[in-house]
Parts: sequence; C-alpha cells; structure tokens
Amino acid sequence: MAEARALVTAVAGAFTEFDAPGVRPDPLGWPGYPASLAAAAARTGEGESVLCGRGKIGAVEAVLVAFDFRFLGGSVGTATGERITHAFGEAVAAGLPVVSMLATGGSRMQEGLLSLRQLQRISAAGVALRRAGLPHVAVLRDPTTGGVWASLGAGADVVLGVAGAQVGFAGSRVRPAEFAADPAYTAEGQRIAGQVDEVVTEPDLADVLAQWLSLLTARGDGPAPVPRALGTRVPATDGWDAVRLARSAERPRAGVYLDDYFEGRRPVSGDRAGGVDPGMLCGVGRRDGRSIAYAAQTGTANTPAGFRTAARLIRMADRLGLAVLTLVDTPGAAADPAAERAGLGPALAELFSAVAGATVPITTLVVGEGGSGGALAMCAPESTWITPDGYFSVIAPELAAAILKRDPADVPATAEQLRLRPAELVELGVVRGIAAP
Repeated sequence: MAEARALVTAVAGAFTEFDAPGVRPDPLGWPGYPASLAAAAARTGEGESVLCGRGKIGAVEAVLVAFDFRFLGGSVGTATGERITHAFGEAVAAGLPVVSMLATGGSRMQEGLLSLRQLQRISAAGVALRRAGLPHVAVLRDPTTGGVWASLGAGADVVLGVAGAQVGFAGSRVRPAEFAADPAYTAEGQRIAGQVDEVVTEPDLADVLAQWLSLLTARGDGPAPVPRALGTRVPATDGWDAVRLARSAERPRAGVYLDDYFEGRRPVSGDRAGGVDPGMLCGVGRRDGRSIAYAAQTGTANTPAGFRTAARLIRMADRLGLAVLTLVDTPGAAADPAAERAGLGPALAELFSAVAGATVPITTLVVGEGGSGGALAMCAPESTWITPDGYFSVIAPELAAAILKRDPADVPATAEQLRLRPAELVELGVVRGIAAP
C-alpha cells in the first residue's frame, strides 16, 4: 500500500499542502503518548496521520485528504479532525470537490472521547460540503475501519473501494474471531452489500478518480435530451400487440440505450442499506460535453434496493446540479414476500418523493414495459416519452383481467381497454410524445 504522500503524487501530480491548524497534542496527558507521536513523525516524515491540500486530478482541481496508516494506524485524534474539517472548509470556500483516500483503524485511544467526537465534526463538514453543492468521492484503502468509515467514507457521494481492502465498521481486533476472514469485511463484500459503488485497483485509481471528478463537476443547462428509439418503428396494431412488442426478446434493453446515448459513463451501485438490484442501472454519463445522471430499469421486477438506489442517484444529481435521465422498463415492482419485508412501499415512496422534489430537470423514456407503480415511480410528471415498442399501463393486462375476474382468454381484449399503446398514451396526455428513431 502506498503511503499518503506517494499516493497523492500518483493521483494528483502537483500538490499544495495546507498549513496544519494548531491543537493541543496530548489532551488527556496519556503516559508515553507524546513519545509515540514523535516516533510516528520520525518514521513517516508526517506531522499527523492525515495529509490535506489542493491538487489537480485529471483536469479538475480538488481538495485531497489522504491518510497514512503508518502514523499510529491512520487513527484520528483531535489534530487529525482539525486538519480534515479545515480541508473541507477550504473546499467550500474555494468551490472545490473533495477526494478522501482512507486508510485507518479508527479513533485514537490515547485521546479518549475527544478523539471519538471528531467523527461528529467530520460529518458536519461533509454536510456543509453537500449544502454547497460540491461532490465528495471517498476511496477505501486497506484498511478502512471504525468511525472514519462510518463518517468520512460512507458519507461520500461516490464510494470507491480498492481491491482486496479490509472495509468495515468493526476492525479485525473488534469483530468476533470467527468472522475474522469473512468476506463481508472487504471492499468487494461491501459492494455486494450495496455500500460501495465500484471496486478498483490502486494502479487504476488516478484514471478512475479523474473520470469521476470530471463527471460530477460538468454541469449543463436544460433537460437531458430524449434518447432516440432503437427498436421497431412499426406502431402496434392494438393493445395486446403493444404488450407483445414490449416483451419481445429482440427489443433493445436499457444497456443498449445507455451505450448509444452516452460517450462514457461510470456506475453508482447499491442503496447504502444492504441491497443491490442488478435490474436497476444507475450512474453518471457524459454526452456532448456535459454530465447527465441516469437511472435505468432493465426489464425485471425491481426490488426495494433498486428503487432506493434510484432515489439516491436522483438526490445526488439534484445536489450537484446534474440533469437526470430515467429509462422505464419493468413489468412492475417485485411482489414477493422478501420485497415486502425489505420495505417495498417505503422504497417506492422514497423514489416518488425524490422525483417530485428534484429541482433539476428529469427526462423519462419508456423503452419497454411500463408496469404500474414500479414504472410510474421512475417517471418525470411533465416530461415522459415512450418508444414505438413500449407500453404504459395501470397494471399488466393479465393482472387486470384477474382482478376483474375475467377469463384468461379475455386478456387481449382487456389490454385494448386499458388504452396502453404509445399513440393512445399521447392522446390521453400521459406521455408527451413518441421518441423518434
């Protein structure tokens, strides 16, 4: 693992360190602590466990916070907290994003509760950064444990984990011995659990950070353009034909639309509450020199984790001033007991609220099935479009027939009655128009 100054040089090149704020070095009068500080400084050449300053990553200037694990295990004391909060304040004053590169065992025992309280100060500094509309990218290096993960790391807009890094609130000396090697305490395990957006190797870190900072700071004016329709141009002959077109295996799915729409993109993954839904693709992409956030359904019945991830993406885009594109394609929200136990209703409510409360423009394109509330939650109320091979309905025709106690043979007629074809939806005012090829 690279030490802090070498890592900063690798990702940012030129770097200007901030002056270190002065604090009392030994607030508890802990026996031997001053000597431990002096030895750590002699060993590392650093005055504290964190290095803070300004540097340019790619084409974007940013404030960098880099931990040096060699300095008392990268632990956070009062001087560490002062440096971090000062760095965030500098970022807010200069209007710059923050990149935090963590390698820490947590709070510093020799400073007692004064050390632990730094987590509150760090969290408050993060809130001030968000309120200023500035992005924060955190990099979880080996190890990232304790309260710093739970404040500085997990509180970032985008969280990157270095491959193989130990990551978890409970460090190796705190968690039960039988779980010492459990993969849950790794960057990869945290990504599976929805806490990390991407896992990257350290050699790739500079390039990935440059891409993310460029994406998170390239705001543009106006709504996201409506994607072009990539499937059939032949309109459906009736309601059931519209359903069959949307369900066709040959119809382009979300991944094809995103590849066609964006010049490049990076993913946002997970709901930060323990879940990932592979049927919901979220992230930020570049189109014509501007960044656009996206949330795209892939044709599956989405889980609460998927809806919460989309809501997280929209809230982040709103804070950063990025227009949003949503792609709708779902037969409906997941209806199994697991989805109910995981909070399907609250997750949908969260997404409806995120869309309703967004101050940035949201553009929606229905690219396939628009099934009930699981589709509607993704939709911009005044800017929803549809492709010729899509449909939008209050409920799937089969379920509508079942609710109405109709014979299965009546499903096609029920589909016709639902008026779910693109042209009918335009006539009803449900969508603004049919996307052009």
